[in-house]
Amino acid sequence: MSRHSIRFRLTLWYSLALAIALGLFGALMWLSMRRQLYREIDSALATRAARFEAYVVHESAETSTADQLQDELEEFSQGLPASDIADLSGSQGFTFHFPPASRPTLPATATRPMRSVERTFVADGETFRLRLSTSTEDARHTLGLLSELLFGLMPVAIAISCLVGIWLSRRALKPVDDVTRAARSIGIDNLSERLPLPGTGDELQRLTETWNEMLTRLDAAVSTLSQFAADASHELRTPLAVIRTSAELALRRARTPEEYRDAILGIEEESERMGKLVENLLYLARSEARLAELPKEPVDLRLLAEQATRELGSVAEARGVRIRVVPGDEVFIAGNRPALERLLLVLLDNAVKYSPAGADVVLKLTSDGNSPALSVHDFGPGIAPADLPHIFKRFYRADPSRTTNSATAGFGLGLAIAEAIATAHNATLDVASAPGAGTTFRVTFSNAVPAPDRLALTA
Repeated sequence: MSRHSIRFRLTLWYSLALAIALGLFGALMWLSMRRQLYREIDSALATRAARFEAYVVHESAETSTADQLQDELEEFSQGLPASDIADLSGSQGFTFHFPPASRPTLPATATRPMRSVERTFVADGETFRLRLSTSTEDARHTLGLLSELLFGLMPVAIAISCLVGIWLSRRALKPVDDVTRAARSIGIDNLSERLPLPGTGDELQRLTETWNEMLTRLDAAVSTLSQFAADASHELRTPLAVIRTSAELALRRARTPEEYRDAILGIEEESERMGKLVENLLYLARSEARLAELPKEPVDLRLLAEQATRELGSVAEARGVRIRVVPGDEVFIAGNRPALERLLLVLLDNAVKYSPAGADVVLKLTSDGNSPALSVHDFGPGIAPADLPHIFKRFYRADPSRTTNSATAGFGLGLAIAEAIATAHNATLDVASAPGAGTTFRVTFSNAVPAPDRLALTA
């Protein structure tokens, strides 16, 4: 894993890219210049060769001897550039060379870079072959100067680009440093603070906004956990205080067996209540992590409603409440049977608890295409509109006057558990209530499945 900073890597890649770009640009410029220079040399050679040819044709017709033609060509060649070399040979033995062998040029022709052009033509009945050459020393000198200029300026340009790259990367990454410093200053005690937005409108701003959204969720989660811990401590403190007080009173002096029995019964009752509370707390603590992993199978909602009714029937009967089931069509969903049964028991127990003696609790199954639903309706005092938005919060309890018996009072966890189970099954848990008109809880599922093979179920 690379240990270099982003600033260093940005500068390095920027410098490498610029060096490659400058190298390609310099190479293309040098090749283009070389091609243009040699093209101009070839064009000038071709023009001089054409003039040389025309002169030979003209003088061949005017002169009568080869020596006269030699003299005329010698005079004409004086107008050629000093670097030019002309060789003319005829089919009848005529030869001409400029400059003459008696006047060698420096440096020697054999060591000079040359460009040549050849022409074949007929003059006065004789076929001539002309070869005109010129030195490319000037072009090579120009290309050499260009190479020195490029190789001299490229390192300077790369060095300047490195400095500019360092400055640019530092300026571009300054918001990152600011966000980093701000993030390091945020801890568990100041989660309400947020990272400063760079205001650049680019990816960095979107990243900062995402981090702030995550901090908001984290702050809300920590606040919820803190409140959860405080509420749990408060709920546990009461039964523990009752148990301790009962034990101290029983041990303060000698008492009759009946008084000891009453004290032990009180301790047992509070212990059972505290055990239920701890069980619910553990279930809630593990629900978000475990419910999504629970094995799911086809569950018959009609059979589930009948089983929950039988299980809670004795409790309802003891309170003078009757649970009435309105069965619908046979509907199967993909779910975890024990969890769904607990969801339904929570809703039924809540309805029985707040129903007056002699009232009915109606459990109804409806099937609407792929969205079957279970609804539980009671005819109790209802829920105040101010309490409806909060009833699914942990440890939330509405008006205490609705609970007539402290022994049957809940902890404010049942509906939170029910909502967690519904969410794990991709279902929605809704409530409709009005004071004096009763309350209806409705669980709507979205994962209906075909009825399984009966033979497979029995097997």
